[in-house]
Amino acid sequence: MNLKVPSQPGPGLLVRVTPASAGWRHVGLEVHRLEAGRELRCRLKGREACVVLLSGLTDVSAGGQRWPAVGGRESVFTGAPHAVYAPPGADLTLRAVTATEVAIGWAPAEQGPAPALLGPEGCRIWHRGTGGSERVVRDILMEDRPATSLLVTEVVTPGGHWSSWPPHKHDTDDPPRECYLEETYYHRLRGGSGFALQLVYTPDLALDEAVRVSDGDVVLVPRGYHPVVATPGHDLYYLNVMAGPRRRWLVTVDPGFSDPSLLSR
Repeated sequence: MNLKVPSQPGPGLLVRVTPASAGWRHVGLEVHRLEAGRELRCRLKGREACVVLLSGLTDVSAGGQRWPAVGGRESVFTGAPHAVYAPPGADLTLRAVTATEVAIGWAPAEQGPAPALLGPEGCRIWHRGTGGSERVVRDILMEDRPATSLLVTEVVTPGGHWSSWPPHKHDTDDPPRECYLEETYYHRLRGGSGFALQLVYTPDLALDEAVRVSDGDVVLVPRGYHPVVATPGHDLYYLNVMAGPRRRWLVTVDPGFSDPSLLSR
């Protein structure tokens, strides 16, 4: 099963995942690199979106709201993000003020809350795990912020550390134990070199994949446990976009790894 979607050289569209290309129903993702002055437009017919500013400054318009010069971080490794929520039916326009990289995560929806700027001041930051599982989690559009289906977060993992740890899954709709969520991992490596390794495996090992990840690649998680490890000396960033029939992050931990205090994105 091919779970990796490689990135392409920019500028322009770097990588795209749709429900059709992934073979699932709920999650879409695209990443763009825009030169200063370039514009990107789309109409969100039947879907909601979360625009995450990976780097640079961008004017953003959505559903009649306009926010000038959103963003500002130099890279995904240099601070909490700016993001914008855009509801179904909105006309979304991005105009790069400086050279910019943006990720747009989306999910099917017929209605949603009003457009909103999601600034760093409202981004919940978690320092999670200990020792070789320590990492930083930045919640962008999780359950504490309104949306119809989307859940979005980003994680920075030091080189040599494990993340999405302990291994957990969310492929069964059985609340309050677990909720079904499809998920994409958009990976970046500090400096662009090195690699990460992502495992995706089901309890019966009918799916049992080890995916070698380079800078800019996307890993699809249709089901199963999905821990990640960064190679020593190469810090790892990933952006998670999740969606499913219920907007709840309820997971089951691999019973071989039973310490729930370590669990986070």
